[in-house]
Amino acid sequence: MRRQHLIPLICFLTVSCLSSCSGRGKETEVQSVSAEITTGSAAIQSVAGDSENAAATEQDAAVPDTSAQGTSAQGTSAQGTSAQDAAVQEPVTPQPLIAEPVAEQDRMRTWDIRLGFAGDINFADDYIPVQYLDSLGSDDISDGIDERFIDLMREMDLMWINNEFAYSSRGEPLDGKAFTFRSSPEHVSWLHDLGVDIVGLANNHVFDYGEEGFLDTLATLEKAGIPYVGAGRSLEEAMRPVYLEADGFTIAYVAASCAEYTVYTQEATADQPGILACYDDTLFLEAIREAAANADYVIALPHWGTEHSTWLVDKQIDSAQAYLDAGADAVIGAHTHILQGLQFSGGHPILYSLGNFWFDNYDIDTMVAELRFSGQCRPDETPSLRDGSAEVILHPGTQSGVYTAWAETPEWRESIFSLLESISLDVTIDEEGTARPATYE
Repeated sequence: MRRQHLIPLICFLTVSCLSSCSGRGKETEVQSVSAEITTGSAAIQSVAGDSENAAATEQDAAVPDTSAQGTSAQGTSAQGTSAQDAAVQEPVTPQPLIAEPVAEQDRMRTWDIRLGFAGDINFADDYIPVQYLDSLGSDDISDGIDERFIDLMREMDLMWINNEFAYSSRGEPLDGKAFTFRSSPEHVSWLHDLGVDIVGLANNHVFDYGEEGFLDTLATLEKAGIPYVGAGRSLEEAMRPVYLEADGFTIAYVAASCAEYTVYTQEATADQPGILACYDDTLFLEAIREAAANADYVIALPHWGTEHSTWLVDKQIDSAQAYLDAGADAVIGAHTHILQGLQFSGGHPILYSLGNFWFDNYDIDTMVAELRFSGQCRPDETPSLRDGSAEVILHPGTQSGVYTAWAETPEWRESIFSLLESISLDVTIDEEGTARPATYE
């Protein structure tokens, strides 16, 4: 490299060094490097002056005129890809990428679970609801049940309903029984239309057509992929809790019946099919304890009470508390054909009876009851549904003229909530349908 090019090169390096160093921590270092380069520049200029005459002849002879290239820093920058330039520049060390910290709320486990419950339903071919659809020439369940209820039921993570009849084309009605109900097996598809995930069979009508009709009912539900609870081919099966999953949590359902003054419905034993009975709660309490040991939340579903009465019998009040003491987290009853009241015990909800949902042509109030769980926890915490966080939300309506209608006006809803408050034990229900203990703050 010719000496007259050294000065622009050094200037270029000075500018590059100053521009590449940033931050206050680098300021002293940059000033030092700049001073050293300036001193070196002066020395080179002196040497260049002493040797100028000697080098002139060699320069003229060996190379063409370089005045077009100039001696400015810009002129040198255009050539700054030589090996010597690369050797003078400091290597650039890549800086490691630092991951953004994960916000605590982004690592939290969250859940929002909705469990739905509806009362008695009847698909019997020769009874009022299905006869009504037949009169319309319809096979669409939405002609009997408001689509808003159907949409709500399908939105639930898990939806339970009381299946108050047998699916069969066989068997004979039980002698001496005033009302017996049997449905064509193909009507099981209506359960899918309603979004039903599990049915209760611990009731006083599932055995109306004897053992043949009962076994056909179990087979029909199994073929349709719909779990049933409270009945089976043996006592072991009838007592067995049904475990279903919702958002990673295990929900257990246990069911039993004590609805008949004159008992027609066969109770399951070790070697005969039937339902689980709870006239004596011993076996039902055993089933509840088993469920509590294996599930995150347990729902006890007794079929009980006095038909067409809002008055609670002692059996309901005493047994509901016993079920909670055994490990149930909620008690939700059926059978009375009309709504009965609510109660909270230790934060646990008791809904004594859901009444009819779509069963006959009585003009009665009804509802879909919802248990809703919303929560979150840190990764190092154990999530729980048993912390009293369940919301009880009531979605009211009326069964009238063989049609179950959604209560669509505030006045209509308020009339049903007022009735429920009047027959409940220290419970308030707000305009949104959320039920709470009257002492709730």
